Amino acid sequence: MGQKKLTGQLLVATPTLHGSTFDSSVILMLSHDHDGALGVIVNRPSDVPIGRLLPNWSHVASEPDVIFQGGPVSTDSALGLVLIAGNGEPLGVRRVSGEVGVLDLDTPAEVVEPAVGGLRIFAGYAGWAPDQLEGEIEEGSWYVVDAEAGDAFRGDAEGLWRTVLRRQPGHLALMASFPADPTMN
Repeated sequence: MGQKKLTGQLLVATPTLHGSTFDSSVILMLSHDHDGALGVIVNRPSDVPIGRLLPNWSHVASEPDVIFQGGPVSTDSALGLVLIAGNGEPLGVRRVSGEVGVLDLDTPAEVVEPAVGGLRIFAGYAGWAPDQLEGEIEEGSWYVVDAEAGDAFRGDAEGLWRTVLRRQPGHLALMASFPADPTMN
């Protein structure tokens, strides 16, 4: 696969990950370089309201305004993603790719709110050591596809795995109809 940088792209779990931590997950890649890779699972809302843990951000959050399970690493920490409205980097935001940025949650909400069109809060993240993710892609664990700016902020996050696959060309679109448990087919 070479050293193609995956920052800003989506990793979509293939059926080989059925039953694992990443079963049917869609991961937005936030960084990918010689030190490894980091992303957040964007299709796993929890039942914990943002207002319970981060009350200053609940009015800015995209629906559903709950904490999302970002991945198995550092689940006791929070990471914020924003959909940036306009050009530049608002105070407290680092642009990742296109209109998506990582938010410093210590920034006052009233400073960031006018510059963003969406917000998600994630507990934890998915991380890989150098070359680990490349190996998983080569063995067929992940489809790598282009992200659309709104993917991480959709109200119907649970349906994102099928939605992302359905919009792909060729055989990947057919994977959207793959049964949740192929052994029951």
